[in-house]
Amino acid sequence: MCEELMVRHASPTLAGLKTGSLFSCPFAGEQAMQDCVRDCNRRLTAKGLRLLPLRWQGGRALLYLYRPARLAKDLQHPEARALLASRGYPCGEPTHCVGRLMRRLREEQAFPHEIGLFLSYPPEDVQGFIRSPACGYKCVGCWKVYGDVCAARRTFGVYRRCTARYEARHARGTPLEKLAVAG
Repeated sequence: MCEELMVRHASPTLAGLKTGSLFSCPFAGEQAMQDCVRDCNRRLTAKGLRLLPLRWQGGRALLYLYRPARLAKDLQHPEARALLASRGYPCGEPTHCVGRLMRRLREEQAFPHEIGLFLSYPPEDVQGFIRSPACGYKCVGCWKVYGDVCAARRTFGVYRRCTARYEARHARGTPLEKLAVAG
């Protein structure tokens, strides 16, 4: 089940088109979740990918599949750094930023909107959503767009086509590690 959900919700990350993806997955228990995460990391680490459980609640895990090297680059963007610093993130080290995100998800009821920076959303769109989540956006796709609509729509199309191709390949038996592109 975990593998199918990963392909359905994280294909652009597997393909190297996106820094990270989030998806929720049911498990029989925390041990089953830990076993799945360990197995996926064993199969995907050589491709530059890492799977982390960000939160465990009610028999479901919120999983984050990401490319650490690409996240480090994304978080160097000046607007991303400023936004994260204003929210108490240690901007010098991406793994510490991921740790801070995990703590926020586990300790707070509200979903931290800066999470978009960990998912390849443009910083201007993340900032726009934080300022005005209910209005002011120009279009909606994988995220609410406050900035460049044309670029966002192109990206949404690329992600949709990638996901369709990956789901078809996975359904034909292509294993997860063969779907993952080295990054």
